[in-house]
Amino acid sequence: MRFVLDDDQRDLAAALEGLLVSSDTVAVARSWADGDSAPGLALWKRLTDLGLTVLASEAGPVEVCLGFEALGRHAVPGPWVESAAYLPLALGREVEGVATLALPPHVPLALDADVADLVYVGTTPARLDGDLRVSVDRTRRLFPVTATDAALGSHEPVEVDHRAFDLAVLATAAQLLGAGERVLADSVTYDTQRKQFGREIGSYQAIKHALADVRIALDFARPLVLGAALDEVPATAAKIAACDAAYLAARTGLQVHGAIGYTAEVDLSLWITKIRALLTAWGTPAVHRARLLTTLSETAR
Repeated sequence: MRFVLDDDQRDLAAALEGLLVSSDTVAVARSWADGDSAPGLALWKRLTDLGLTVLASEAGPVEVCLGFEALGRHAVPGPWVESAAYLPLALGREVEGVATLALPPHVPLALDADVADLVYVGTTPARLDGDLRVSVDRTRRLFPVTATDAALGSHEPVEVDHRAFDLAVLATAAQLLGAGERVLADSVTYDTQRKQFGREIGSYQAIKHALADVRIALDFARPLVLGAALDEVPATAAKIAACDAAYLAARTGLQVHGAIGYTAEVDLSLWITKIRALLTAWGTPAVHRARLLTTLSETAR
């Protein structure tokens, strides 16, 4: 399969990149993590005006992937998967404002429900039902919610729109791909600056090989993400590959940065913790491997 972006898709990617580069997304993410949502909501409006929330309903999965890869590359906080991937398809309409949801068992808590205009359990309106739950990624503010429909229990599995779920899985995979690319880029930059024993650490073969392994992993994950967007491979396969590649990028980036990589003050921490949280978002790796095995078994029959 050979895939090349068309002019409109390249223009979309360039417009998103230009907006996010000029938006100081690191400061936005840190403010969001500290409970100050104003900068993040201002950025949300700018991205909405650019059309990010209507890509699922008015464009297609490829454009959704381009959008979410940019969000991952710039560590943009907020319930984007919920608002711009799952809910537009599940509800059959564009979502107005900021929306989030819980979707037990794979999405047991609602992301950023405290700042959302609309909260759902599945596609049923819901309300907050507890305090903030801690995530390894401080920009992911998780809350228990309860459906306003009394017949629907807060922890019971709900009806899932499988087409919308797969798009949410694919959007998460694209975020992981973008985050992995950012960690790799920052690690390559850092290894030309840091010196050890009088040499740039990037000159050591062990560092070169480790970073090359990350490059290969990301390059192998990208065709699966785009292939899933074209409905050539299952979205679950894209999530597995993106998880593995981004996690390798995070581990390698942490090693390249050394002790400083463990500090929250270094911007790298935003991407490392985001990758760790996204590994289990919208289905754990074990869940997706089981789903993929089932799909392959059914195809072989």
